[in-house]
Amino acid sequence: MTTVGVFGGSFNPPHVAHVLAAAYALSIQAVERVLIVPVYRHPFAKELAPFEDRLAMCELAFSLFEGVAVSAVERELGGESLTLRTLEHLKVTNPSWSLRLIIGSDVVPDLPKWHRWDLIEAIAPPLILDRAGAGARPDRVLLPEVSSSEVRALFARGGREELERLVPRSVLAYAESSGLYRGS
Repeated sequence: MTTVGVFGGSFNPPHVAHVLAAAYALSIQAVERVLIVPVYRHPFAKELAPFEDRLAMCELAFSLFEGVAVSAVERELGGESLTLRTLEHLKVTNPSWSLRLIIGSDVVPDLPKWHRWDLIEAIAPPLILDRAGAGARPDRVLLPEVSSSEVRALFARGGREELERLVPRSVLAYAESSGLYRGS
């Protein structure tokens, strides 16, 4: 069995904490591969950049790592993205995979809102990564305090210098050349 960490999210846009989470999971946690899964349509109706742009930015952001792949599985499944449906599909189509769900400590308070969290947890036991400012213990902060909403706000107000520290260069170039997040 290959242990695969499934790291889903909006990735709107992907930022350095996302990249560090994948690196951390591969380096420290018991996963052999990480599968990046951008949501197709957000279940809580969050406004997102087009899926193809977020997918392309993920491919750019995570291209430095062996053992990390970006998946369009949620586009293939269509409709509203549900973690349970995605994990069930991955389990059936990849029977040699043992799944773990990679999540940041910032989403832990929302887990009760997730559709059938009990089944998700059974299919892919979570690897919870502490994030600064998101309920992490002071002695266990692993990921910097950065959020995609903060990044979008910086794009909207032209905070390029700050963006250079928070977004992979390739993602920054893609978002700027595509005109993404200007009006966020």
